Amino acid sequence: MNTESRIKEKLQSAFQPLHLEVTNESHMHNVPPGSESHFKVVLVSSQFEGERLIGRHRAVNKALVEELQAGVHALALHTLTPEEWFSKGGTSPDSPECLGGAKASSDS
Repeated sequence: MNTESRIKEKLQSAFQPLHLEVTNESHMHNVPPGSESHFKVVLVSSQFEGERLIGRHRAVNKALVEELQAGVHALALHTLTPEEWFSKGGTSPDSPECLGGAKASSDS
């Protein structure tokens, strides 16, 4: 099972989300082709009710501790309650352009 599938499976199990998107954005970064190191996660769960953003992110990081230790370098987390998700029209922001590593220095 690839990293993206493991992330989806673990988040589905841990949060029983109303909505879940896991997108491998590694191709947008200075990594070898086929890498699974940078992901965008949109996670909508009633478990986030009353939880501050830092607590939501800590809960996701705890669920994905093995993946973070095994090569996942970055997670762009969008953790929302169902009410927040619907108030945003069921959308999440696009990830910013990569400014790290050799990409930043090669653009200068």
